Amino acid sequence: MLMKEKKHKNIGTVLSVRSSVVDAYFPDHLPAINNILQTGDNENIFVEVLTHIDAKTTRGIALTSTEGLAQDSPIVDTGKPVMVPVGEELMGRVFNVFGDPIDKKEPLSDAPRRSIHQSPPSIDQQSTKSEIFTTGIKAIDVLSPLELGGKAGLFGGAGVGKTVLIMEMINQMVGGHEGVSLFCGIGERVREGEELYREMKEAGVLENTIMMFGQMNEPPGARFRVGHAALTMAEYFRDDRRKDVLLLIDNVFRFIQAGMEVSGLMGLLPSRLGYQPTLGTELAQLEERICNTATGAITSVQAVYVPADDFTDPSAVHTFGHLSAFIVLSRKKASEGLYPAIDPLQSGSKMLVPHVVGQRHYSIGQEIRKTLSEYEDLKDIIAMLGIEELSQQDRKTVYRARRIERFLSQPFFVTEQFTGVEGKAVALEDALDGCERILNDEFSDVPEGALYMIGTVDEVSTSGN
Repeated sequence: MLMKEKKHKNIGTVLSVRSSVVDAYFPDHLPAINNILQTGDNENIFVEVLTHIDAKTTRGIALTSTEGLAQDSPIVDTGKPVMVPVGEELMGRVFNVFGDPIDKKEPLSDAPRRSIHQSPPSIDQQSTKSEIFTTGIKAIDVLSPLELGGKAGLFGGAGVGKTVLIMEMINQMVGGHEGVSLFCGIGERVREGEELYREMKEAGVLENTIMMFGQMNEPPGARFRVGHAALTMAEYFRDDRRKDVLLLIDNVFRFIQAGMEVSGLMGLLPSRLGYQPTLGTELAQLEERICNTATGAITSVQAVYVPADDFTDPSAVHTFGHLSAFIVLSRKKASEGLYPAIDPLQSGSKMLVPHVVGQRHYSIGQEIRKTLSEYEDLKDIIAMLGIEELSQQDRKTVYRARRIERFLSQPFFVTEQFTGVEGKAVALEDALDGCERILNDEFSDVPEGALYMIGTVDEVSTSGN
């Protein structure tokens, strides 16, 4: 019976196995590029075809461990690429690169599946409007506004609040935009993925989120393709369900690193600093699929690791070319208790221009930066001589800057259970209004503490009196 079935299949033979690279010979016809080949005792080893060596030989990269695979083993062409499930039943679940649930819950029903290799929307399908994606977080909306259908980079070390900020954005997406959130972990430590899952469950945002992981202990082929798999799910909600999608990627550098490993294993000559020669193309194939169309938008926030803090590194240069906003988290701000610990002077956005956000928003943003920059310059003098030695004008600038810093702090919904402070979402207009009034010295008589961890500025009058 099994032999009868196999007659209809394209069956080849494994020629060689070198780490994750598998060469296979197919006497009948060659499998197409990106097709998945199955081999191993239980056909549980999956190999993606990357290149054709000659008229009958393929070379592919294994997406699973090749342990136990021997030369001359039979290898079967499935006739299709990696297919992942799409649909509403994906909500609240955790998947691997193949779209199989890894959360130990019941398996998915017969959800339709789609190839992870999709073309980005053509230019005429993309929306040409530059719109702001409001998050309800004052420090982001005022100084580093995100673009709807754009890509924002989130920079920060361990323990400065990246995960909390990501969870709050998911919460805002569910409440404010009635959209879908999708978290994609590329090269995450296994511990980090498990902790994030538990934290999101406790914060109550898991039910409206889909999570997908290609973890650090998995082969480079799986880590390299997990971003494409997550994007396929996101595209379904944008194009078929006509919803806005918030796609969170952690970490883009790990995607580039996986590509570098795959390139090295395939025997390609390395480019500058050992990176793959196809770095720009591979990153563009992923990033170009993140955009807004007439049906909806995929807005992406991507954690970015910069090797050795060198912003001229090829991985950083190529990534920055795709980003429209930069959010930098500062350990110094976190140590001062100013959460979210966003550094307003290092963060920025291409959206913060008069013809997109309006002249008022632009002017307020520039004035805030100027005030905070002057305060930064005065800090050394204050530390050495004390604030009393400053001129009247400089003292006013310091008081104004300190009030702005505190006003840009904000209690989050996802931290309510830990802090006991009710979370606040602030509309952009209210955030701008508050900043403008502080810059106009309306609150110079109010203690700084009254502006700390509040929502709108109207809460000051009640807490300040």
